Amino acid sequence: MNRRDFLNRTGSGFAASAFTVPVTRWLVTPADETADHEGGGQVGRADLDELREAADDARRLDSKYGGGNWKANSVTACLDHRTGPLLQGSFSDEIGRELFSVTAELSRLAGWTAFDVGEHEVAQRHFIQALRLARAGGDVQLGCYVLTTMAMQSLMRGFASEAVDMTQGAFERAKGQGVPRVLAFTKLIEARAHARENDPRAASRALKASEDLLGQAKDDSGDEPAWIDFYHHARLSADAAEVFRDLKNPKAALGWNQQATAMPTGVFTRSVGMRLAIVGTAHLQARDLDRGLELGNRSVDILARVQSSRAKDYVREFNAALAPWRREPAVREFVHRTRKELGVAA
Repeated sequence: MNRRDFLNRTGSGFAASAFTVPVTRWLVTPADETADHEGGGQVGRADLDELREAADDARRLDSKYGGGNWKANSVTACLDHRTGPLLQGSFSDEIGRELFSVTAELSRLAGWTAFDVGEHEVAQRHFIQALRLARAGGDVQLGCYVLTTMAMQSLMRGFASEAVDMTQGAFERAKGQGVPRVLAFTKLIEARAHARENDPRAASRALKASEDLLGQAKDDSGDEPAWIDFYHHARLSADAAEVFRDLKNPKAALGWNQQATAMPTGVFTRSVGMRLAIVGTAHLQARDLDRGLELGNRSVDILARVQSSRAKDYVREFNAALAPWRREPAVREFVHRTRKELGVAA
């Protein structure tokens, strides 16, 4: 991994085909046989704890500030200056597997922040690297989660069919090795991909499978990795609202939203803003302009605080749903506001 060369060859393009070979390799062989290495300095538990803390901090900062904030981007500095030398050190098989796994999670987070600000080619490369590192660590359920994240990027870039294939492959490969919450999240993203393909039956089946698996998850089992602790029923309900918004079924979307508990804005700033845009769009689909605009304005209030191209896409979708009322003064005022404060065109 030549990180400097990796990051210098940046671009904003996305090619779904770039995932084909690494995904196929992971599906065939998701875990390397050994992970020990003889090299420089000795790597120990204290090094692993430091990297895990860096990953925890990166997840928290990304949720609060968005991927474009310098605090969220600190994960790339950690990969450059901390994990790189450690990977060239000396470590046992046990330490090596944990080192590769936590580095995979850091690479996934770096990819996620790049994806969030629209640097899709860089994000792809980070995700591919994360999948290979998960394989080196023999961490099949982390590989499943990385592949699910890759499917999310494919989905949001307009490749819903490919996203379906990736989530289904990830689920089948990790079944029997991944804990229920990890498998449940993979089924959730599959449901979102089916919705983008306008397949309500398949979306509902995948959503039901996610809900059933989530019901099997145990918070206090001690077996669940830290990176999946965000996925609870409230998140499922919020994403289900998005699923049915995409299926243009506002009644179902608003029904699921009522089951989604409120999230603290100061912690999940971006998610709260996107959720308001999603629910606002569902109200527009139900021909309730006043309520839709109320939620749309609240969404802009919140998203003006984060740096996230992905979040702005939800506002663009909201603006598109305003088309039947384009001549209304309140609508013109809102569209002008999104252009001025978020740089989102009508």
